[in-house]
Amino acid sequence: MASLINKWLFFPLLSLFLVSASPVPHPFHVSVVEINHNSQEKTLEISCKIFTDDFEKILAKNYAAKVDLINPPDKAAMDSLVKKYLMSHLSIASDGKPVRLNYLGFEHEKEAVFGYIEVENIPHVQKMAVSTNLMYDQFEDQVNIIHVIVNGNRKSTKLNFPETDAEIIFSQ
Repeated sequence: MASLINKWLFFPLLSLFLVSASPVPHPFHVSVVEINHNSQEKTLEISCKIFTDDFEKILAKNYAAKVDLINPPDKAAMDSLVKKYLMSHLSIASDGKPVRLNYLGFEHEKEAVFGYIEVENIPHVQKMAVSTNLMYDQFEDQVNIIHVIVNGNRKSTKLNFPETDAEIIFSQ
């Protein structure tokens, strides 16, 4: 009788363990692009935050590569994939002029990957145009949130799939 009770307890506990050990899918697909104007350095400091599991899937699909952003066996190879993806899915214009994005690198933190980009020689910002389709090639329910900070003034907007373009205006 004791072995029968143990079997009845074992299978529910095993099921609970397997469910809790697998990655929990999130019910929404969102990325965040934050652009901070550093007036002292005359730069735009940009971070792109994307859920790690989603990002790994799209990089693997788009570039036919084995992707591990959490514990990359070859950090330079992963860095190259992240750069290629971000640089082809994000563009910015400041005060009506397209800017040159300089990819700095990425890091993994908790459930997200942060990609870092910098733009040099931006003395001031009155208008920022952002075009992004991050993760649109993976999810039709994707939302991209954009935060732009100029002189401590933060303005935000969101783009729902398939919207790609946002314009944020700061009065000087």
